[in-house]
Amino acid sequence: MEKMRVGIIGIGFIGAAHIEALRRLGYVDVVALADAQGAEEKAVQLYVPKGYSDYKEMLERENLDAVHICTPNFLHYEMAMAAMKRGIHVMVEKPFTVTLEEAEKLAAYAEQHHILSGVNHTLRMFPQVAQMKALVDKGDVGDIYAVHGCYLQDWLFLDTDWSWRLEPAMSGKTRAFSDIGSHWIDMVENIIGQKAVELLAEFEIVHKTRKKPLKEVETFSGMALRPEDYEEKRIETEDWCTILFRFEKGAIGCVNVSQVTAGRKNQQIIEISGSKCSMKWDSEDSNELWIGRRETYNQKVAKDPSLVEPKAKEVIGYPGGHVEGFPDTFKMQFHKFYQAIQKQDGGSVDYATFRDGVREMYVNDKVYESAQKRSWVKL
Repeated sequence: MEKMRVGIIGIGFIGAAHIEALRRLGYVDVVALADAQGAEEKAVQLYVPKGYSDYKEMLERENLDAVHICTPNFLHYEMAMAAMKRGIHVMVEKPFTVTLEEAEKLAAYAEQHHILSGVNHTLRMFPQVAQMKALVDKGDVGDIYAVHGCYLQDWLFLDTDWSWRLEPAMSGKTRAFSDIGSHWIDMVENIIGQKAVELLAEFEIVHKTRKKPLKEVETFSGMALRPEDYEEKRIETEDWCTILFRFEKGAIGCVNVSQVTAGRKNQQIIEISGSKCSMKWDSEDSNELWIGRRETYNQKVAKDPSLVEPKAKEVIGYPGGHVEGFPDTFKMQFHKFYQAIQKQDGGSVDYATFRDGVREMYVNDKVYESAQKRSWVKL
C-alpha cells in the first residue's frame, strides 16, 4: 500500500509537533510544508522534501491526501475551505476558527462533500482520560454528581510575555478559554457523555497592558526584552477565567483556566464525583488514575494496556511501566484520523471532528456572553 501524502501549513512549535507525530505512524509521508516565512529553510531543517511560501501553491501541486493546518486561527477558515474544495481531508489546530459562523460553514461543507475532518483536541487520547470515559460508559462510576478541575499555564505570567494569541483580530474575543479551556470542556463532555446546558463565567485580565515586542518572538520562548524592543499594548482578552457549569443530566461543574499561574507549565485536572466512586486525573501525573471509594481503600492505578478497558487500550502504544505523554496523544489522534480516511468512514469516529469544533465555538461564544453579562446563560 502506498503511503498517504500529507502537507503541513504553518511551522511553529505545534506544526513541528504534527510532523514528528505523523512520521511515527509509518504509513504517512509529510511531502511538503507551507509557511509564509522561511518555508524552504524550515523544510530543510525538518527534512521535508518541499517548502512553499504560498499554501495554495502546495495544495495545487502536491496531490495531497490530507493537510494539517497549524496557523493562527484567523487563517483556519480560508485554508480549510481551500483544501476541502480540492477534495483534501483536513486536520485543524484549535481554536477551530474565530467565529461560530466560520465553524458552521466548514462543518457543513465537510459533511456535504464527504471530507474527513479533525480538530486537534488531542487530550482525549491520554490513556487514563480514555479509561475514565470507558468506566463512565460501563456504569462503574454511577450517576455523575459533579465535575471540577483546571487548566493552568504560566507562559503569559509576565507583562513582557507576548504572543499573537493576545491580539483579538488573530485569535478571537476570548483567549485563555478558547486556547486551553476549550480542551478541558471538550474532555469533560466527552468523558461524562453530557453536554453543558448552562454556564456562568467570570474573566480577569491580570495585565491590563503588555509589552509587545518590535521583533518576532516564538511562543514559549521566554525571551527577555529591553525597553527599546517593545511598545505598550492594551489587553482585551482574559488571562484567567472561572466557569460554573450545569450539565444536561443534572451534574454540576466548575473549572479554573489560567495562563498566568507561576510554575504550572501545562496542567490539566479533571475530578469526577459519581454515585459509585470518584475519579481524578492530573496531567502532571498523566499515566496514573486516582479512584476513590467510600467503603474501601482508594486506588492509584498505573497505565497498563493489560488492565484497562478496550477503548482505552486503543490509545496505548507501550507496555505498562513505559510512560506516554503529550507527543503520544498526537500520534494516536492522527492514527484514528488516517484510519478513517483509509476506510472512508467518518460516521463512527471517536476523535474531535469539525462538528465538535462547532460545539467548541458555540460554548466559547456563550462563555464570552456570560462573562460580559456577569450572569448565567443557557446553551
